[in-house]
Amino acid sequence: MLTGLQIAVIGGDARQIEIIRKFIEMDAKVFLIGFEQLDHSFTGAVKEKIDEIVWKDLDAIILPVSGTNDFGEVDTIFSNEKLVLTADHLRKTPSHCTIFSGISNPYLNKIVKHSNRKLVLLFERNDVAIYNSIPTVEGTLMMAIQHTDFTIHGSKTVILGFGRVGMSVARVFHALGAKVKVGARKRESRARIEEMGMDAFQLQDLENEVRDVDICINTIPHPIVSASVISKMPAHTLIIDLASKPGGTDFRYAEKRGIKALLAPSLPGIVAPKTAGKILANVLVELLREDSIQRKEDG
Repeated sequence: MLTGLQIAVIGGDARQIEIIRKFIEMDAKVFLIGFEQLDHSFTGAVKEKIDEIVWKDLDAIILPVSGTNDFGEVDTIFSNEKLVLTADHLRKTPSHCTIFSGISNPYLNKIVKHSNRKLVLLFERNDVAIYNSIPTVEGTLMMAIQHTDFTIHGSKTVILGFGRVGMSVARVFHALGAKVKVGARKRESRARIEEMGMDAFQLQDLENEVRDVDICINTIPHPIVSASVISKMPAHTLIIDLASKPGGTDFRYAEKRGIKALLAPSLPGIVAPKTAGKILANVLVELLREDSIQRKEDG
């Protein structure tokens, strides 16, 4: 249980609904900031303005997956008001208050550092990434079907990166009968790809590997699908870029060549927000419990 904990949920999308529901179920006191237009009412949750919250009572702050932008603004689909999180806000919290976000940026890192608070990035955790790979794969499959005029079965599919998402995408496309080739940097990754019955290649050979590709799926957050690479692709190729913004694809050149390239970095929140929210909620409850137990032991 989270009895006695006071938690502020600031902004976000439909995934936050599941997080709020879970917190209330676990008996936490929840403050909702940036949820004025949310029709759903939660017993045990209080809607507040960002400048009216009693920061000194907070044990945790939950930011959206995107955290803040470079100016401290927090995205929310449930309010038209601008939400800006500052170092002054964080300094008003107790020293044990933990800030949770999906990802970070220089602004968020800076205000957390200046306030001497703890920042936990959920998307850097293996458990979150592995669970999230499930709706990511389903969303990728949906996009591939929607934007092609041929079957996945028999298609020549190149997947770039063999991390937690790349591995799941490769496994599913292979299971559906695609002719999958996976580009990976590490030797052990290429060995695993071959063991799974797929073809592996070194990323430095990418230009040669895309000459007959039907679908190219990138999971690497670096500019790897360059103009030079795209110039070697057939005109019908579909590129799906799953890397975090701005992706790893030269979208300008792809458009110039007439190749469809789609940036889709947040598929779990788009195709399965309920499931994605439950994944985050369960991990957050576990982390908050651990923090609470540790404080009691230290206290």
